[in-house]
Amino acid sequence: MATGSALSASLEDYLETIFRLVAEKRVARAKDIASSLKVHKSSVTSALHALAEQKLVNYAPYGLITLTAGGQAAAKDVVRRHEVLRDFFVKVLTVPAQQAGEAACKMEHVISQAILERFVQFVEFVDICPRGGDKWIRGIGYHCQQGKTQKNCQRCISMCLENVRTKRMQQEQTGKTTISLRDLKAGQKAKITKVRGQGKVNKRLLEMGVTAGTVVEVERIAPLGDPIEVKIKGYHLSLRKEQAKDIDVEML
Repeated sequence: MATGSALSASLEDYLETIFRLVAEKRVARAKDIASSLKVHKSSVTSALHALAEQKLVNYAPYGLITLTAGGQAAAKDVVRRHEVLRDFFVKVLTVPAQQAGEAACKMEHVISQAILERFVQFVEFVDICPRGGDKWIRGIGYHCQQGKTQKNCQRCISMCLENVRTKRMQQEQTGKTTISLRDLKAGQKAKITKVRGQGKVNKRLLEMGVTAGTVVEVERIAPLGDPIEVKIKGYHLSLRKEQAKDIDVEML
């Protein structure tokens, strides 16, 4: 989903800030918005009036600020663009997190949906490819550190094949090639192999990208194990344990 064409980069920043404040503190106040964006309160007031006119926020002077349904959807879209770009810069280009966040802030307002999806696909490729993930980043990064010659390519490929064989052997020994998403721990990533179940909930999951072949990362698990917070294709989803049980995954 794209935010409305009438939204400027500045107003998108306000929406994103309100969204993050509500997620962190459960409420958003004008003074907190001003502090987060390092702007004067009068600028915040003008922006809130503009967002209210577009029915993206509920706002009254001196009151708490909340997002409307339309504002929530628009804010999630901005947040997703930001996080997809940041993940690409950090995971693929090995850019320091702070620099990656700053660059994402500038680019998130102009990138098209089609190009954004290409970024998502490439990050997933890095995660899934046997030479991808943290090991690839630490060993090679976004360019080969062995120079422009190919004398080390055979050794690199041999190591990759050995890693694949070892992983397959471990899976055969345990007798389990797939597990339930419910069994993943916070910080773990896996590739979705099958989504079982039917109904509206399953349809919503499919619409959000919960499909076979997609990479899923568990961000947080509630103290009692329910719900489970995950990230898929830049979206943050909250799943019940019963929902996660019906999603089969393969560890990366």
